[in-house]
Amino acid sequence: MRNYWALLPAIAVIIGLILLYAIPTLINPQWTNSILGLFRQFPEDPQPVQHQAQNQAQNQAQNQPQNQAQHQAQQRPAGALGPQQVKSRRMLAIALIAAAVALFGFNVSLNRESNACYQAAKAWGAVDGKPAEDPCIGMIYGSFFGDGTGSSNADRPQPVELYQVVHKKKPTYLRWIQNAPAYDDADLLVGTGLKCNLDLRITEEEDKVVVLVAANQPCPREDNISLTAFKLKKPLGDRPVVTVDDKPMRRIDPDVDSWPTVVKKLLTGG
Repeated sequence: MRNYWALLPAIAVIIGLILLYAIPTLINPQWTNSILGLFRQFPEDPQPVQHQAQNQAQNQAQNQPQNQAQHQAQQRPAGALGPQQVKSRRMLAIALIAAAVALFGFNVSLNRESNACYQAAKAWGAVDGKPAEDPCIGMIYGSFFGDGTGSSNADRPQPVELYQVVHKKKPTYLRWIQNAPAYDDADLLVGTGLKCNLDLRITEEEDKVVVLVAANQPCPREDNISLTAFKLKKPLGDRPVVTVDDKPMRRIDPDVDSWPTVVKKLLTGG
């Protein structure tokens, strides 16, 4: 399992700080309030004592309900939270925990996509290289040039080993690669390196589908794969997909891992 979670240390610190505050607050908001109160600085009152008494008398005359609330607050121990404060802080804690879960899920989703592209490219025969740093962009993509049509003029055409059936299967990793073929426009996928992509030839016959590379030299192993989509005129059915000398090709079905599998691999390093 390749870990593309490049921001893992920073994300882990952010989530850790969120949970360090949110979980105790959710259990008992008074705990975090008391701890944070140690860091508060209370400015000195610039008004003289007699002015404070006059202001208190004026406030009592102008706003009796507010004074009653203040009186109730004064009856609580210093630093204690009221019922409304407890409720609001717990709601804040729940919102922060939800944000932490969303952040974790978003990054697991990105990792899941990258690993799906990497695993698909490896299944098609790509070797590790610089494109593997961002596989959904540089390691596997839909064909930009060749479409598999045309005749072969090579004296010694080269075989192709692998193919994938798209019809009804709809592999998920195709959603994330560059220039991905549409599901409705492809029945078969054939992957080659970029150097052989233009020479790929796919021919549909009544009793078989023939795939080969119209070149006299073997295709080199590359660190990227170009997927050529082919639309059949009629369903594949029992027809075999073969290459040079009618040798059967091997069918593969790479696709994305499930969420639990990706999370388990990330946590265990599998």
